[in-house]
Amino acid sequence: MSTKHFYLIRHGETEFNKTKKLQGRGINAPLNETGRNQAEYVAEALQDVAISEIITSSLLRAKESAEPLSKLKSIAIESYSALDEMDFGEWEGQPFDDVIDQIKDIQSKWKAGDTHVQVPGGESPDEVFTRSGDFLKKLAKESQHNNIAVVIHGRLIRILLAGLLGIGLKNMHQIKHQNGAINHLAWHEGVFRAIELHRVDHLPKSDLVWDK
Repeated sequence: MSTKHFYLIRHGETEFNKTKKLQGRGINAPLNETGRNQAEYVAEALQDVAISEIITSSLLRAKESAEPLSKLKSIAIESYSALDEMDFGEWEGQPFDDVIDQIKDIQSKWKAGDTHVQVPGGESPDEVFTRSGDFLKKLAKESQHNNIAVVIHGRLIRILLAGLLGIGLKNMHQIKHQNGAINHLAWHEGVFRAIELHRVDHLPKSDLVWDK
């Protein structure tokens, strides 16, 4: 069985990112100018990689982030709701600072291993990993392509990397997820391993602010 390479890419910046508002599955914002530039930088960073399949979530910011790479490689974008960002429920669209106490409370539960706990009106890390992790595992087994770009979301990247690499969902907060960052994973015989995480050398230093 051949080794397959996955490039998990966080979408570019939106105004929700810029203004520190929670942006989950229920927000379908476009990229702002910075985000569009970041998408171009990602395409340049991967220009020498033999990408032959481009997968995104169903959300606009992910699809727009994949467009420069799609044009560069002359490959159509495939979009799937299984790769949408976590549903932040009642917190969708809220300024981060307005719900900081609730966020800290639920994060303390997740860090303690209670990753089944849902955001009020939304999803839990366990639920997100089930829908997205199962999708990627199936893609790894069934895709005919060996170099696959997957353009998705910050919290989702934390959940996927923590789950697929065996770090544990309770430790997902340790994973960085800068807008436009690239994570390179290799898959072989059912096992994912990290080649390079949180690559940001293609981005301007002024862009390098990632959510903690």
